[in-house]
Amino acid sequence: MASLKEVKNRIASVKNTRKITSAMKMVASSKLHHACLAIERMRPYESQLKQILQRFIVASEGQIYTPFAQQREVKNVALVLITSNSSLCGAFNSNAIKAFHKKIESYREHHIHIPTVVAIGKKAAEAVRKAGFKDVIDNATLLEHPSYAAAADIASSLMMAYTAQSIDKVDLIYHHFKSASSQILQQDVYLPLDLSKHHRQENDASSNHTLDYIIEPNAQTIAKKLIPLSLHLSLFTAVLDSVASEHAARVIAMQTATDNADDLLQELNLTYNKTRQQAITAELLDIVGGSMK
Repeated sequence: MASLKEVKNRIASVKNTRKITSAMKMVASSKLHHACLAIERMRPYESQLKQILQRFIVASEGQIYTPFAQQREVKNVALVLITSNSSLCGAFNSNAIKAFHKKIESYREHHIHIPTVVAIGKKAAEAVRKAGFKDVIDNATLLEHPSYAAAADIASSLMMAYTAQSIDKVDLIYHHFKSASSQILQQDVYLPLDLSKHHRQENDASSNHTLDYIIEPNAQTIAKKLIPLSLHLSLFTAVLDSVASEHAARVIAMQTATDNADDLLQELNLTYNKTRQQAITAELLDIVGGSMK
């Protein structure tokens, strides 16, 4: 059995660790609050933009053309991996990185080349470098200070590569923030766009009523503006979702660590009291035994 000094030192160590995990939970909770506000402010705009785009696609009756919806044989794929800049957030990073490695294995089995990987987050950049990709930029500042302009720049570079046919598909791996207790790993096809999906969604939404718009100068011209804007916003939404998911995962992880520390402290205090009681009993027995001699 451990000595009193060892148990006492362990109790002090666990108490210090508990202070750290409790403080980290409070910081993550504050950051989560701000991240949720950012999502709440952005989602109405995103929702309205999607509705407008869907209605234009329906109104055009399939006549809208965009190079971002062009389907072709997939030979080269770009991957976008979004993680966090730091750890201590449970399985948040490891789940995304595992999905990234599975994507790589799947594409390589089908002899599909992966010339471009965009890493957003320091943990993503580390994983991408370990996978054998070179010249990887972590884009860490985008997570520290989410910016639509920075996300739009990354989206534009992917869109240019797609229209230049240097890549045939873009996959996006990130966590969708559903609630503070639920973060869902998403693996979405960023490019090419599936316009038929927008058409089906709008048909379902407008099954009970039909809206007739006067479009000037024409639907094709307006869609040409809306579709790139929608793609920029989709990537920015994924970044905001991932940031909120990271903070939520860290809150849960630190709360679990704090609870475990409380349980361990209870066990250590019980052990300390038992050890102390045994030492006192042993001393009493020695005194009693000595007095009887």
